[in-house]
Amino acid sequence: MKYEKQMMLLRKVQEIQFVAIELNLYLDTHPCDQDAINDYNCAVEMLKRYKEQYECEYGPLINFGHGGMSGEPWQWAQGPWPWEL
Repeated sequence: MKYEKQMMLLRKVQEIQFVAIELNLYLDTHPCDQDAINDYNCAVEMLKRYKEQYECEYGPLINFGHGGMSGEPWQWAQGPWPWEL
């Protein structure tokens, strides 16, 4: 498959992002759970690494100033869209 590596990395970003969101929601109601705080911090660091790797190899994940800097040519419109993978 042409975009298999890209699709696998995007899937990893989505999985870790899901974990971070779920832990965030849990911590809203259990703010003193130190294990959950540690898990959340670990997930956030992991998510940061995967996002950086994805953006370095395939371009920005999000637009409107929230992603990294764009190179030339304008990277947002380059390559397949996530639904095209």
